[in-house]
Amino acid sequence: MFRPRLIPVLLLKDNALVKSVKFKNYKYIGDPINAVKIFNHLKADELVLLDIDATSEGRRISSDVIRRVGEEANMPFSVGGGISSLADIKEVISCGAEKAILNSHAIQHPHFLQEAADHFGSSTIVLCMDVGRKFLRKSPYIFTNSGKNATKYHPVELAQKAEGLGVGEIIIQSIVRDGTMEGYDLELIRDISDAVSIPTIALGGAGNIDDFRKAYQTGHANGIAAGSFFVYQGQNKGVLINYPSREDSSKIIAPQPNQ
Repeated sequence: MFRPRLIPVLLLKDNALVKSVKFKNYKYIGDPINAVKIFNHLKADELVLLDIDATSEGRRISSDVIRRVGEEANMPFSVGGGISSLADIKEVISCGAEKAILNSHAIQHPHFLQEAADHFGSSTIVLCMDVGRKFLRKSPYIFTNSGKNATKYHPVELAQKAEGLGVGEIIIQSIVRDGTMEGYDLELIRDISDAVSIPTIALGGAGNIDDFRKAYQTGHANGIAAGSFFVYQGQNKGVLINYPSREDSSKIIAPQPNQ
């Protein structure tokens, strides 16, 4: 039976591994390469590596970091952070990444999504949508530059536009759920997943295996990504890299109790 991919997300700040809460309050976790080594041992399905300062600092995620991860990782990994040209995509792929994750530049210049997909193929291009809410408005909107700048796009509108331009996969990142470990925004994930035919990845809010199950069964996500869940342990959030066992993973596809 199909099981959704379980994807640890590693956030980089000054090339160190950090965790955030609602895109703020960054906490140093450790060396990303050590985390990759542990995820190798735990047999993670794949990894996502995001440099959260790259766009605001006018640069791209470090090629050296990508190479180091590529030399160590036994699983596929995708990278994002400041990618704004075909040359950037070529570089991150040549350094070992399987996919390039596009965000701020591509959202501000949607034609870049099509250029990237046409040049490298849809399977290489991922759009990460950071979803939040504008002041005094209930409807969700897309934000850029690590949640700092609101755009005109509703998430479903942008997801459909991205699919039409050739994007092969979409990461749905909830800003308000980020780092809270209080569960995914299931309505948001379901609305987007049901509106497109390409794979979607839920991100933001996972606190336990049941949250994974809900994102898959209720949210209809094809992949389940998380940050805090994979690096924290216990109520006091002690730093401990972890990954679900095969037995725990099977609970994601198990029928709900009332079924």
